[in-house]
Amino acid sequence: MVIFSAVKLKDLFEKERDYPWQKPETCPRCNSRRLWGHGFAEALFDGYTQPLLLKLYRCPDCGCVTRLRPKGYFKRFQAQVETIRSSIVFKATANRCLPYISRTRQGHWLRALRKRIAAYLTQTFVEGVVAG
Repeated sequence: MVIFSAVKLKDLFEKERDYPWQKPETCPRCNSRRLWGHGFAEALFDGYTQPLLLKLYRCPDCGCVTRLRPKGYFKRFQAQVETIRSSIVFKATANRCLPYISRTRQGHWLRALRKRIAAYLTQTFVEGVVAG
């Protein structure tokens, strides 16, 4: 489970394990108020050469492990949401990739979006990827 939290990546990079994470009040799965620290998980983000440490919490009642992640980033993506959005809009309108980001990476973002559109909206969505 992922909870998005207001985090400054620069502070997280500098403080590493000492970053003051805001502990969730309840478990997102069972609403238990008992959450235990469960260590850290490494995650890569654009602009940083080494992984940053994201805080993990575990609910002893249901066993759910929750990862805190910075707002403005999708799950499993290193780039900011705004960067991905601008790349997809540029590709859909100009039929070209942004010149300062690799073409393969932008293609990955577009394929992931199309996959989600097909999963959630099925084949009834014919207006294109930027319309929604």
